[in-house]
Order: sequence, then C-alpha cells, then structure tokens
Amino acid sequence: MTVSAIPSEGWGVLHLFFHLRREALEDPAGAGKDLAARLRAFAAAEDYQVLAFSVLGAKADLGLMVLGPDLARLDQFAVDLASAPIGAALLPAASYVSLTERSEYTSTEDDESRRLVAEEGLAEGSPEHAEALRGFADRMAAYAEHRLHPRLPQRRVLGFYPMSKRRAGDDNWYRLDFDARKELMLGHAKVGRAYRGRVLQLITTSTGLDDWEWGVTLLADDPKALRDIVYEMRYDEVSARYADFGPFVIGLVLEPDELVAHLGLG
Repeated sequence: MTVSAIPSEGWGVLHLFFHLRREALEDPAGAGKDLAARLRAFAAAEDYQVLAFSVLGAKADLGLMVLGPDLARLDQFAVDLASAPIGAALLPAASYVSLTERSEYTSTEDDESRRLVAEEGLAEGSPEHAEALRGFADRMAAYAEHRLHPRLPQRRVLGFYPMSKRRAGDDNWYRLDFDARKELMLGHAKVGRAYRGRVLQLITTSTGLDDWEWGVTLLADDPKALRDIVYEMRYDEVSARYADFGPFVIGLVLEPDELVAHLGLG
C-alpha cells in the first residue's frame, strides 16, 4: 500500500457487521475457504489482529473486530473483503470506527504517593514508599501499553456497544470540572476491576470519528458475565446519571475455520 493513516498515539479499530446472503454464492465452500484464509493472513501480520464472531440474534450474521496501527490497512482489508468471493454474500449491517486510547482519568504518581501515605502509612520519601512508587510506575506502564496496543485473547463471547457522555441540563458531564470527573471515574473503574479475570474490557475513543464518543468491547467465556458487569455498572453514577448507550451486539468468537463451518459455508 502507498497510502497510510497512522495515529500519533494508539491503534485503529474497526467493528464490521454483515448479514450473510448464502444464496448469492455460486460456491459457498470456496468462498468460505477464501474467507478463512484472509482472516488468518491478516492476523499473521505483526501488530494486526482480527476477532471473528457469529452474531447472536438478527442484527447481523457475521462480525469482525479488526485492529492495528494503520487505519489505511484496516480499510484495505474491508475493501478486499468486499471484492473477495464472499463479498457477493455480505450485506453491511453496521460498522464502527475508533482508536485505542489511554484514559485521562488514570491515577498519577502523585495520587499514588498520597494514597500510600494515607492508606498504607508509608512515610513519604522512605525506601518503602519509593519502592512502592516504582512498582506503581511499572504497573501503569503495562496498563497504558495494554490500552494503546492491546493483544486481545480468544474468549468465547464478544459484546460491543457504543456510548456517549450526557450533555443535558444538570446531567452535563462536560460542565463538571476535571477533579469531579476523575473522582467519579475512579469509582466507576472499581466496578470494572471487580470483574478482572471474568471480563476483559477495551474502551476505544470515537469522538469525531463516529456517531458516539466511545466504543466498548467486552470479552468473556461466560455470557452471564457480560450481563452482570453492564447491569452493575448502570447503578454507578457515571452510567446512571451521565451516560447514554447505543445498540448492544453479542457474538460467538470462533477461529476462522470454525466460523466458516458455523456459518454453513463448507
């Protein structure tokens, strides 16, 4: 490719959803085999990933979450898919464009220093305090790397929904000062951390890129865990008072050959 569109920070993310018109295919098995090969080839490229899933319900049949450093390469994948043998059977149902991001509300070293003094009784400047801060810095570097350059695991189910912060009357998120927003978000994050090991969350920014402000991707082995985390978070003030949500989609994550067989393509 001669064209590139690489963000100065983070990676591009495309969520693509299709209806599948099998009757449009002259050779369903051949189209399925080609699709599986394309998915494997894209995921084999360094820093590029694709999660393929069969969508539950009637919103779509097939979903693809495609991510990597260059938005142009993600777009080329979608263009090539449309012209591939499977393309004749793919009817776009929805799409979403976003970028990975680091959170502006993440705890800083100063925040952690104050917490160590107030909650753990470590004297500021002591060797124990300094060692704890070094450990904190290492953890936050790993967290930022995961947010900006995620390596997503293969879990059984994938959930996706877009969301925005509300701007209505007294519930205008953007009229709050930064410290108030940060305090609310730290409390919101505690709910998510309670699901560590059960649900992996990737929040991507779409302000100025798509119709909502963020895209939320949830990965889990237990479908109920997706229901539980969203339900519990809705009682948190950040969601209950300040958030609006778009359509929810859930799918079964499958390896390329498994997906092709599951969709009845050979």
